[in-house]
Amino acid sequence: MTNNRQDRVAKIEAKYKKRAQAVKEKINKTKSSGKHTVDTNRLELMITIVGRNKAEFYLDLIQSFEVNLQVMVMAHGTADATMRSLLGLTDSDKTVIFSIVQENMVPNIMGLLDNKFKTIKNGKGVAFTVPMSSVIGALIFGFLSNNTKTVKEEK
Repeated sequence: MTNNRQDRVAKIEAKYKKRAQAVKEKINKTKSSGKHTVDTNRLELMITIVGRNKAEFYLDLIQSFEVNLQVMVMAHGTADATMRSLLGLTDSDKTVIFSIVQENMVPNIMGLLDNKFKTIKNGKGVAFTVPMSSVIGALIFGFLSNNTKTVKEEK
């Protein structure tokens, strides 16, 4: 009885090894043909908090870095008037901009935002990023990363 069971287990293992080898060959074949390639650049969620009167400006500024998805949310700051005056802020009405950006673009975007926060009158703000660990679907990833080489696989 034990030999019969071992034989069945060996057959199943051989079957899965054969299937895994076929998948590996298919992946290598696809890579060498250049079809169905997806850029491996990671994505990050950038959160930018700015005054409402400058929200459109910053939205357009971030958009210029190949950002395909941005969401603006109106917000209200919680600091009292004394704290706002110490920080040099005049208004408590804010806008939070959520943007999906490519990891390699983050230093450029942050550098430009830092410059604009310092030089634009009433243009102060806060920006930071959070890395994204995964995205469901190659086409969604392609859209978010602005990768035009993403192709839907034929079945």
